[in-house]
Amino acid sequence: MSESIIRLIGVTKSYGTGTQTTVALRDLRLDIQRAEFVSLMGPSGSGKTTLLNLIAGLDAPDRGRVMVDGSDLTTLADHQLADLRLHKVGFVFQAFNLIPVLTAQENVSLPIEFSGVSRSEARQRAAGALQRVGVENRDGRFPGELSGGEQQRVAIARAIATRPAILLADEPTGNLDSHTGQGILDLLRALNETEQVTVVMVTHNAFAATYGDRTLELQDGRIVRDVRTPDPPRLDLVRGARES
Repeated sequence: MSESIIRLIGVTKSYGTGTQTTVALRDLRLDIQRAEFVSLMGPSGSGKTTLLNLIAGLDAPDRGRVMVDGSDLTTLADHQLADLRLHKVGFVFQAFNLIPVLTAQENVSLPIEFSGVSRSEARQRAAGALQRVGVENRDGRFPGELSGGEQQRVAIARAIATRPAILLADEPTGNLDSHTGQGILDLLRALNETEQVTVVMVTHNAFAATYGDRTLELQDGRIVRDVRTPDPPRLDLVRGARES
């Protein structure tokens, strides 16, 4: 049996106070295995992004425990949570969130330098990450000079450059056309298979959800459906990184 890398035990999270309180998650229990690819679906306000934020240590539950790679996040200090995000968790956003005044390589190498490695090593690792996602020939371009698909590939390179065990993706294809979006999904699937990165992806797209090993559907802060994908795509890294 595989090892759990993410475990939520009786997690409840609310926002606001008094009559303005909104419950985002209700007594949530969840296990995600190491190297699993999990798709999260559900209507807006169902708790999907809150769940990602709790796994990343960006927010804390009101009740319950959040376990990530053996650590109970509810017991960690702020600097320990920051260290966890730097070394164990990568985040990919719908809006790319690249720094416009930095080149693709600089966007990728910056978080590596924050982890304490030398600038030369950071550049080497950034180059390797850009190559893995298929945009090594765009390393000197600024985000505004890249297509949407290229920007998202750079964002994924930035997320994996620190070699995290977990990749959290919040609507990673939401701002892309269907063809480009499929290339990004291929890439995420390939990284999951070849590098054993655990992927947790929020999506509203039923086709995108089939890239996961299982799909969780959230509604009103609870998991109402947990379904295994009968035949998820099986891709090699070269195809996943080059086709889009």
